[in-house]
Amino acid sequence: MEIDDIQPNIEKEDDEQPPIPQEATADGLPWYAIRLFSLRLKAVLSYFKEAGLECFVPMEYAFKETPKGSPRRTLRPVVHNLVFIKKKGEESELKRIIAQAEYKMSVIRKTTDSKAYYEIPAKQMLDFMIMCNPDIELRKYIGEEEAHLKAGTPVQVKFGALKGLNGKLVRSSGKYFLLKEVPGMAVMIKVSRWCCVPG
Repeated sequence: MEIDDIQPNIEKEDDEQPPIPQEATADGLPWYAIRLFSLRLKAVLSYFKEAGLECFVPMEYAFKETPKGSPRRTLRPVVHNLVFIKKKGEESELKRIIAQAEYKMSVIRKTTDSKAYYEIPAKQMLDFMIMCNPDIELRKYIGEEEAHLKAGTPVQVKFGALKGLNGKLVRSSGKYFLLKEVPGMAVMIKVSRWCCVPG
């Protein structure tokens, strides 16, 4: 019996592709993290896109059963209450767009008592988006508070598939991971510590 004979018949939705982060950050503009108080993520994304804003939502693969009973691999949001949007124009323009939305949301700020929005630098956002690629295996998503509690060393990956990425080298379950934080969440990818240098 061939190996293929025992594999499930898996359908893949070809119209759903992982994002291409290099294009999304090539202009060097910072990003904002927006927390939603609604589960209507698709509607919010449509609203932002109609307003001319570029959006990013971390995605992961999941399997769901088709009407025929076979599994189908689809992309789904990792979280449904967080959207990242690229800065466009002045901050006042973003405030106007959010104020006119019919969905309740708020932009994450620098501090709890600050009025200024937290701007995520383009390089930080690029690293985060690359690490969110759903095709990468051995990846974990964790909350912002849990990420803050993880002890680690700031590093840059010098070799391998993750070359050029910056993050914090942390240990979990006896393995090493590269951790990247952004406002609202963090992502961890398994990495060899020998590929990393302090940075």
